[in-house]
Amino acid sequence: MNETEPSAPSVETPIVDRSERGGNVGLVIALALALVAAAAVFAVLDRAAAEPYVLGLLGLLAVIGVFSLFAIAIGLVRLSSRNDGQMQLAKRFLDTMTDGVCVTDGDGRIVYANATYGRLIRAEAAADVRTVERVFSGDPDTADVIFRLAQASREGRRATEELRVAHPLGRIDGPARWYRIRVRPLTGLSQPLNVWQVADITRDRDEQENSFQALQRAVNFLDHAPAGFLSANALGRVVYMNATLTDWLGYDLAEFEAGAMPLKEIVAGDGVALLDGIRGASGEVKTGIVDLDMMKRNGQILPVRIIHRVPVGSDGAVGDSRTLVLNRSPGEDISESLRAAEVRFTRFFNNTPAAIASIDKEGRIGRNNAPFMRLFGASIRPDATAPRGRLTDVVAERDRKAISEAIVSAVNGQGNISGIDVSLAGDGDRSARFYVSTVEEGAGDGEVAVVYALETTEQRALEAQFAQGQKMQAVGQLAGGVAHDFNNVLTAIIGFSDLLLNNHRPTDPSFQDIMNIKQNANRAAGLVRQLLAFSRRQTLRPQVLVLSDVLAELSNLLSRLLGEKVQLKVVNGRDVWPVMADLNQLEQVIINLAVNARDAMTRAGKLEIRTSNVTVADCAAYTFKGMPAAEYVHIEVEDTGSGMTPEIMEKIFDPFFSTKEVGKGTGLGLSTVYGIIKQTGGYIYPMSEVGVGTTFHIFLPRHEAAAETAPKKNVEATPIADLTGTASILLVEDEEAVRAFAARALISRGYTVHEASTGAEALEVMEEAGGKIDLVVSDVVMPEMDGPTLLRELRKTRPDLKIIFVSGYAEDAFKKNLPENEQFNFLPKPFSLKQLATTVKETLAE
Repeated sequence: MNETEPSAPSVETPIVDRSERGGNVGLVIALALALVAAAAVFAVLDRAAAEPYVLGLLGLLAVIGVFSLFAIAIGLVRLSSRNDGQMQLAKRFLDTMTDGVCVTDGDGRIVYANATYGRLIRAEAAADVRTVERVFSGDPDTADVIFRLAQASREGRRATEELRVAHPLGRIDGPARWYRIRVRPLTGLSQPLNVWQVADITRDRDEQENSFQALQRAVNFLDHAPAGFLSANALGRVVYMNATLTDWLGYDLAEFEAGAMPLKEIVAGDGVALLDGIRGASGEVKTGIVDLDMMKRNGQILPVRIIHRVPVGSDGAVGDSRTLVLNRSPGEDISESLRAAEVRFTRFFNNTPAAIASIDKEGRIGRNNAPFMRLFGASIRPDATAPRGRLTDVVAERDRKAISEAIVSAVNGQGNISGIDVSLAGDGDRSARFYVSTVEEGAGDGEVAVVYALETTEQRALEAQFAQGQKMQAVGQLAGGVAHDFNNVLTAIIGFSDLLLNNHRPTDPSFQDIMNIKQNANRAAGLVRQLLAFSRRQTLRPQVLVLSDVLAELSNLLSRLLGEKVQLKVVNGRDVWPVMADLNQLEQVIINLAVNARDAMTRAGKLEIRTSNVTVADCAAYTFKGMPAAEYVHIEVEDTGSGMTPEIMEKIFDPFFSTKEVGKGTGLGLSTVYGIIKQTGGYIYPMSEVGVGTTFHIFLPRHEAAAETAPKKNVEATPIADLTGTASILLVEDEEAVRAFAARALISRGYTVHEASTGAEALEVMEEAGGKIDLVVSDVVMPEMDGPTLLRELRKTRPDLKIIFVSGYAEDAFKKNLPENEQFNFLPKPFSLKQLATTVKETLAE
């Protein structure tokens, strides 16, 4: 018998077929003989005696006939040939199957077996046919498989197994064979049956093995090819890398995991941007050649030439790349000098900080380097109608005309084309400077010019920040100078007003006029303090503050200032750090911001003040410029007012700038806030949206005490009742009006006063007095010799001399010019007669 399957199915008689029971001719003959014998007996008997038997036999036959008619009517007995046709079709299908089929009943007896099954098990006759279980029972290697199949047949389940036997079935020699065995239940019959199918799949297995071997050879050829190969998916992750490339890069192929390594890990610099640029339109497969450097595992550079192909589906989906990598290391290229020159140029071209690209006369972008793709890749992605982007696509709309004119100049062969500063498309904050250089006609690919681009975003931001800082510094210096000179004038006005008040009783008609003069002078002094706050030259008295306590004490005042239409909400963070700041000045910051928020809310609104801690790591979440990473306490003042436009936002900290109606604001509120926060060492940033509201973000440095000390309690000083004295005082002041008032004030209190208008004159007066001076009251800013210099000269002869400095600037402004641990008292301008007398009395008493 043939061991191979027949080429075409043919109708063969099944080797076993007990699927149906046919009629028996012997039974028919026996039945006929019985009827003849009965008739002969009836003929021999007497008519009367035979009649009951004849009637009984006829009745029996009638009953059988009636029963048969009912059986035919209900379908118990079928006379139609249609069922026979279906049975013939099913039998023909089973008889012609190329798989061996064996049908068994519930007891394991064979009901049907086709001829193919007989050939597979080498059965010559029906008596030789055995069930599948018995056929393979002699091979211990197949026992487990056959057991599982038999168990499935008993449980009425489908099952499929493949097994290998040492020799063909029914033989003790010959090559090994593979068989596939299936078992399934056959339901819907009077008794349960199981269908077993046995197929010889040796040829299929051989073909699979041959295919696998061929694939292994192909993979082996690819792995050990003289060129590297990799594939990356649309997410930029490497899904395949051959052994050659892994060896070049210093990786172990056994450790490589598909999709785990990002492409940027093995491509140096901005080379990934170049590869991303090789991408065609939908339904297109684009191939590009790129020279770049790859990164070895040890950090070394590997110069390569990459042939990169990326398929794009009709729906725009990007497939896995096919990337061929050619090693361009020394000794790998035949033309060594040319190779070295190309590698040097490629590294220069792709690693230069300038973005470089060639363009044609239509402005379409041709060859480009990696920085160009990194900067402008998102703006020049090709589509179905434009395979290459245009240079004008990468710049903002307002700057495209200038770029187009530069391209026209390059087409006309002009060699001196000025640089162009432009804003980049898609983001108004990014900018660049373009240089267009003409190339010779016919240089290749229709190129007419080479474009060089340098991103200037950070440079512009620094220039704007520097210009703003210079402006604020200039305005601050001007404001500080004006405030200093104005303080001298106010000191004289307030002082002489005090002298006049001493000579007038409250009942005098002029007393009220003098009081009005003094009150308005004090109001002017408040404006001067705001100017000094903006210029960061005011006197601060910093102390350790807990913001939650400060806001709690301030909330009642804020509620009265905001009125009923504005809801105030204060949210304190958990365990907010302490800060070092001047309490009065910090309160002024919060009050100024609250008043501005109230004025911005014409209808009912909400003002929310929040505090929180900001760690060094948290600083990365903020995009504010100029704020270094450190630990801060964050204060947010948010309102639901009308908001501000970007144009107004640029000027809100400028002194005397105000959006309020004339007469309703000085324009110094936010400038004062800015100066106080800056002088405290903090940062302030506004954020606003028209129609939504404004939020001010204030960052104050965290204060960390050097050692645990008990907090100082503020004890109100007991007013000094007696402000008179007999000491000798040297008064040094270059402003004549201030000196005249101070001298009269001190003389009126019993002091002996020696006057000097400059530092040099003060030294002369000290020498004339023979050193018999108990106290020096000196201005800080004076011509020829300032106050600190005067003090150093006086200390040479009088190291224990007491001194009071008076100035319109802050104490810290000149304290740095004094020797360390120098003892002195300070009296800020403008001051009143009582403040001068009190300070002198306290200093002499020390």
